[in-house]
Amino acid sequence: MTDPERELNFAREIIGQRGFRDVPAGEVLREAERLLNSWMAGEMRMERPKLYDHYALLFLALLQQNRELEARLAALEARDV
Repeated sequence: MTDPERELNFAREIIGQRGFRDVPAGEVLREAERLLNSWMAGEMRMERPKLYDHYALLFLALLQQNRELEARLAALEARDV
């Protein structure tokens, strides 16, 4: 169990020792949701400057997921034409 007094590093908790490109967008989104829910509920603390700095990791995953969904939608639309 996580020590509630320990401040976690947002990105490090998600990617561990991997490079950010090695972590699938879906995993980033799942872990970010878990961490942010726990942070908002007061169940864990995060390094505040790091939390704001590392939102880029979350935004990148959202952009990648959006791009993937747009491509799938375009393929479905092309198939129906």
